[in-house]
Amino acid sequence: MFLKEQMKLFEQNKVVNWHEHVRGDRSGQLDVEQCDLLVESAQKAHMDVLVVSRPISGGSPTPDEFRTNNNVVAAAMKRHPGIIQGMAFVNPGFKKEALAEIDRCVNELGMVGIKLYNQYFISDPVLRPIIEKCIELDIPILEHAGKLNLVPNPQPTISDGTHFAKAAKEYPEGIFIEAHIGGGGDWQWSLKAIADHPNVYTDISGSVYDEGIIEQTVHYLGANRTLFGTDGSFSQSIGKLLGANISQQDKITILNNPAFARYLERGRKG
Repeated sequence: MFLKEQMKLFEQNKVVNWHEHVRGDRSGQLDVEQCDLLVESAQKAHMDVLVVSRPISGGSPTPDEFRTNNNVVAAAMKRHPGIIQGMAFVNPGFKKEALAEIDRCVNELGMVGIKLYNQYFISDPVLRPIIEKCIELDIPILEHAGKLNLVPNPQPTISDGTHFAKAAKEYPEGIFIEAHIGGGGDWQWSLKAIADHPNVYTDISGSVYDEGIIEQTVHYLGANRTLFGTDGSFSQSIGKLLGANISQQDKITILNNPAFARYLERGRKG
């Protein structure tokens, strides 16, 4: 009964999940069973919108590979209109193809942003044309992130808060989301690094639920720069928000950040 009472926060307010993923099957098409299960699970938890992507970790994904993955996202959007919104994955190393793919995904398929992985730091000069395209289209950039303390580092070009701070300073018009503050590594490092850059946001997804993680995120960034997300960890993300010692209004803001409403509206029309 106690959990049911707590979940009224989700039931009685709009909930936008800004960080989830869909999968492809062996033929490169949408894994329909996984997609339907994702939506069913989200609806049971009173989530209204899922913003999904299909990135590729590491290596140097080719244009054919990232176009194929974006087509999977588009199929999920078509299968669950109004519930699933999409973010386009590209490899900035293929400048011409990446820019064309962003155009296709946003203007033709109705996606609401782009998702980058660990091919390059967000502050790498190779990303400048990508960032400028996103500013032109008025869409956010969600990038895989974390301050890893492993030696050797298994993701040598993963972005941490210092990289986001550098990119945000160079492009104050850009909208950056440092992915999954609860994704592992030294999250306090990243919070301190991005605190003074108002165009950098974060989402609360990730399986890490260290004591104080939500409270410190709101302390450094404010709820207005914090987004709800799960990234495959529904129970952790829901639980750490419900259990956070922050105001009810801050929790409502995180569940449906008004600063991002325009992206969803455009995606719905698309």
